[in-house]
Amino acid sequence: MTSPASALHDLVQTALVAAFGEEYADTDPVLRPSQFADFQANVALALAKRLGRPPREVADLLVEHLDVTGVCHEPEVSGPGFVNLRLDETWLGSAVDDLSRDPRLGVPTQDRLVVPIDYSAPNVAKEMHVGHLRTTVVGDALARTLEHLGHQVVRQNHVGDWGTPFGMLIEHLLDVGEDSPEAAQLRNDPNAFYQAAREAFEGDVAFADRARRRVVALQAGDPETLTLWQELVDLSKIYFNTIYSTLGVGLRDEHLAGESSYNDDLAAVCDELEAAGIATMSEGALCVFLDGYTGREGKPVPLIIRKSDGGYGYGTTDLATVRHRVRDLHAERMLYVIGAPQSLHLQMVWDTARKAGWLPPTVEVVHVQIGNVLGADRKILKTRSGAPLRLMALLEEAVAAARAVVDESRPDLDEALRAAIAPQVGIGAVKYADLSVAHDSEYVFDLDRMVALTGNTGPYLQYAAARVRSILRSAGDAVPGPVRLDEPSERALALALLGFGDVVVQVGDLLEPHRLCGYLFEVAQAFSAFYENCPVLGAPDEPTRASRLTLARVTLDVLETGLGLLGIEAPERM
Repeated sequence: MTSPASALHDLVQTALVAAFGEEYADTDPVLRPSQFADFQANVALALAKRLGRPPREVADLLVEHLDVTGVCHEPEVSGPGFVNLRLDETWLGSAVDDLSRDPRLGVPTQDRLVVPIDYSAPNVAKEMHVGHLRTTVVGDALARTLEHLGHQVVRQNHVGDWGTPFGMLIEHLLDVGEDSPEAAQLRNDPNAFYQAAREAFEGDVAFADRARRRVVALQAGDPETLTLWQELVDLSKIYFNTIYSTLGVGLRDEHLAGESSYNDDLAAVCDELEAAGIATMSEGALCVFLDGYTGREGKPVPLIIRKSDGGYGYGTTDLATVRHRVRDLHAERMLYVIGAPQSLHLQMVWDTARKAGWLPPTVEVVHVQIGNVLGADRKILKTRSGAPLRLMALLEEAVAAARAVVDESRPDLDEALRAAIAPQVGIGAVKYADLSVAHDSEYVFDLDRMVALTGNTGPYLQYAAARVRSILRSAGDAVPGPVRLDEPSERALALALLGFGDVVVQVGDLLEPHRLCGYLFEVAQAFSAFYENCPVLGAPDEPTRASRLTLARVTLDVLETGLGLLGIEAPERM
């Protein structure tokens, strides 16, 4: 179905050609919502410069050729040359009727692209902390949205599962015993295991020597060492999956694509770059020096491909990753949902890959930059001791806070139902608070505000959906009917609902989930005004009741689908 914005866009573009000629066929009508009309075409101001005519004159000429019969009321020119467009209520009602019959709610199916998404990326044998929250939930929302738009998403959880720390971790595993309580910590408290290994490494010379030898054995592919390494990975998978299950994100074992995946390719990456003259030796290390990358005093910044001791770094692994995703996964668009400080490193990797021919210009690659989560002091959120805040502890706190809200607001619900609702509300609150701000900006973690049932919060949207569901339950067998828009709040709700498809497309194109959050909040507010001013079950006549039931049904579908794309559940009752 055609959205109001798309319909008006096409009409204005047709008028531009009729008024000014074919050379203006690709001119953007620049339609924006306005306080004076549903949409406002701002194109006359830009056209005036090209045509050498006053903006009002251009706008008047545009309106003369603008045929909006059956779609809009008579267009009006305002201000310096704005064209105000107000949609016809009959057209709007018919469009909502079409929306109610569309299982995709106006969301188009785009031409399929293969889109690997790199997100979450915790470290084996280490606790996931609050810093992993944003990359995990933003990546998950983008994956869901792009899949819904018809793309083939390839989830890539680039976990840290290789490198020098594994020498000390394997030796500590051997010291405590593979079936010991200490080893079991990797399932639920991996930091304790890691810290114990670190203390042994720093305080015991013999242990440190063994750990270093174990690293050499690991990198050489020693079978016994690889078996022990796999044990560490498998125990950490249990921990990762607990977090992902609690968060409700779609990462599974089959999406793991850790650093170890590329171990066999690293030597070839170095050889190819060196043979092509892209990488050169510098102070014993193999490096790539790219034009435009300089540090202090104008000195070139290297991307180290092979360290002076023969080991490989992140640059090598990341280059192998690019090559694999293009050659083997056939990527057409690659997303890296990674912290903003990694921007320089990623750009150097991509520029090197382009120079080597591994990243062709036909493949779009995007750094979806992730900002920090802050505490009340506006510093990076940490525990009182200064340690990174454990992600599971944060989620448990959110569920407890949500339970308190549910207990207070719905004491009439039985204990089991309130216990089931609390995780949906608590986890949804955390995810929505994260997703509702631009992914590259910082935000303050305020749990009391997050779980509130009022304001721009996840629980507010969940409550709105539950309230609509309650109305539909009470309606019983009543049949929704054709939409009539006699009241201003009915019209406002219809207009909001018809924007869903355009917003989902924007999220997929611009990779900005906060746009969907803002839209769903507007829909919930529009429904609240509609609910207050337009009785549904107590409507004055049957046609009005049937119309309002259709508006309620579509509102629920949009809220549930939109929340689902964000990875947020909508409880049956609240």
